[in-house]
Amino acid sequence: MIGRFDWLGVIDFFPQLGIGLCYTLLISVVGLLIGFVLGAIFGLGRLSKNKLFYSIASVYVEVIRGTPLLVQAIWVFFALPLIIEYNLASISAGIIVISVNSGAYIAEIVRGAVQSIEKGQMEAGRSLGLTHNQAMRYIIWPQAFKRMIPPLGNQFIISIKDTSLLSVILVPELMFQGRLVASNYFNAVEIYTTVAMFYLAITLTLSFVLRYVERRLNIQ
Repeated sequence: MIGRFDWLGVIDFFPQLGIGLCYTLLISVVGLLIGFVLGAIFGLGRLSKNKLFYSIASVYVEVIRGTPLLVQAIWVFFALPLIIEYNLASISAGIIVISVNSGAYIAEIVRGAVQSIEKGQMEAGRSLGLTHNQAMRYIIWPQAFKRMIPPLGNQFIISIKDTSLLSVILVPELMFQGRLVASNYFNAVEIYTTVAMFYLAITLTLSFVLRYVERRLNIQ
């Protein structure tokens, strides 16, 4: 049976799969950058003494973490346009989904990292005449950020793989392109194996980069 598979024929579809790979990387990078900003804002919100800010941050985190990404994608692409009366392009919807979803998990990473810093660090900063925000910016945040890197790396890898679910809303990413090829040429084994190798190459590369960054920063 293995000899009947046309593995060399997959090369003919590399251009189409390459387009999907480009969209996967685009959505992942943009979505995760926005997600980090959201995570930082709402992660600090989960530590805020302002009840309104804390409540909004908590609702956001719990709702997003409590619902599947697939459901979020369908809701953003099909339901949200009915509310805002504006149709979203599939790529824009995909970026929104990855941003909002990763942001909720990153918020918890940020909250945990900041809470792991000894309270005496803040007190020492305040005793030197720094305001709370200044102490957070110059003392707490740099230390917390180092501790965020390993879990952030894991979240980045998870979010990159999650982009495969966006094919359900017609985002032309890697999985969507692979599905098109496999359905048209009946070479599912070869195509889906190649798609898996593409994802593996991305995640292994990212893992290598993250390990390098961890060593350079001497994360403890």
